Amino acid sequence: MRIGIDVGGTNTDAVLMDGSQIVGSCKVPTTKNVTDGIADSICTLFQQTSAAPQSVESTVIGTTHFINSLVEANNLAGTAVIRLGLPATAGIPPLAGWPERLTTAMQARTFLCQGGHEIDGRPISKVVPSEIREAAEIAAQQGISSFALSSVYSPVSNDAELEARRTILEVLPNARVTMSHEVGRIGLLERENATAINAAMADLATSICAGLQDAVSSAGVVAPLFLSQNDGTLMTVARAADFPVLTFASGPTNSMRGAAFLSGLQECAVVDVGGTTSDFGIIHNGFPREASTAVDVSGVRTNFRMPDVIAIGIGGGSVVTDDGQVGPSSVGYELTRKGLVFGGATRTSSDIATASGLTSLGDPSLVKHISKELSTRAFAYIRTQMGDALDRLRTDSQPLPLVAVGGGSFLVPDDIPGVSMMARPSHSGVANAIGAATAQVGGEIDKMYSIAPGTRDSVIDNAKNEAVERAVSAGADPKSVRIVEVDEVPLAYLPGNATRVRIKAVGDTMVGTQR
Repeated sequence: MRIGIDVGGTNTDAVLMDGSQIVGSCKVPTTKNVTDGIADSICTLFQQTSAAPQSVESTVIGTTHFINSLVEANNLAGTAVIRLGLPATAGIPPLAGWPERLTTAMQARTFLCQGGHEIDGRPISKVVPSEIREAAEIAAQQGISSFALSSVYSPVSNDAELEARRTILEVLPNARVTMSHEVGRIGLLERENATAINAAMADLATSICAGLQDAVSSAGVVAPLFLSQNDGTLMTVARAADFPVLTFASGPTNSMRGAAFLSGLQECAVVDVGGTTSDFGIIHNGFPREASTAVDVSGVRTNFRMPDVIAIGIGGGSVVTDDGQVGPSSVGYELTRKGLVFGGATRTSSDIATASGLTSLGDPSLVKHISKELSTRAFAYIRTQMGDALDRLRTDSQPLPLVAVGGGSFLVPDDIPGVSMMARPSHSGVANAIGAATAQVGGEIDKMYSIAPGTRDSVIDNAKNEAVERAVSAGADPKSVRIVEVDEVPLAYLPGNATRVRIKAVGDTMVGTQR
């Protein structure tokens, strides 16, 4: 059996699954100390199902811990960002365009040093160890022990970053070093930004992951713990401590994966309606479609893998105006105190839905005065906004099935334009936790290769092997790993038959050991 947990801003959802069967599920309030809510949800599951903690083979958690800390600029470590690229790249310094609140919170220091490679793997210049040592010593004098290394075209050749890392550790053996080729994709500035964010969260990630492990252990579960990644796959809690940025969008991806599991659809659109927003995404080949462009994270432009998600300000707690506009203002987690059906004074979308007979919340007699005309206008507004969101996600004009999940899924109209079929699966209120529980461990490579004539097959085979190795290192059972996606993009504007190769491998979790 397996436990899946998703920590939301209002509720912590949990499910206990035996294979593909849902044994039990629950929602408990998310506590200020989030780990308390996790432990409570696990204990509630055991009480409901009479299952023994010893029967659990693995636990998977999707959490907003890390992204919330970045948004709030809390508990960020002092960080030194070292770029390897001189004499090139001096025109735009590291962290250019970052919000001042973030650079201040992480006591950021930046350095430009020799190094880097051309697109075909030739070195721009050799790494100068004395430069790296000097940067490390200056950082150490300011109490900084977390480093972000970014080298020009490190996804093509990571030699410069590896050499710089060795030098830093010679000076500061206990330093935490994040290398950009392990985090981001092609695009120096965006990859560098993602690496710097990851480095700034090094200390926080260690403490949070230890807290998550303690929360699960306190509920009597000794099975391996995994965390959800942005692409809908899993990684061990130990790896999450090294790469917290890879968990930032685990909430939406868990919901989409759960929707695909519950509906049985491998190609569809998904809408997850929460208390404040509705998140739209696309499932392709059973996995969330990833954003193909740079993604803004708390005001910072990045390029690590993130789902292609559009959020609109419509949810179960959205405020409804006199003219029928719904949101973006919301009472959020205060719905049960401020909503009309709960004796409050604020008219929300849940009140409109209850008055229309779409759901039954609180005391329906408290919303009898809501006119049918207002309800009609409100749902016409919701229909238009949701239709526009789906249009923004489309890549062609073909209608798509739409799976509605989340606690506020009763707000989704049946007649949204461009929807070929509406699916409202059972257990949709805990689809996010189900997505976590049913996810597999993943490994991905996204690299540039200079492919000589006659070597294409060997290059792709080597790339596949590397993707498989990454999945295994993330906690996958080697016997179960398979390649689920291969994408080759020839770059005709670059010399040397340059090709961008992206490969994803997934496999079942390795039960009984924590890798």
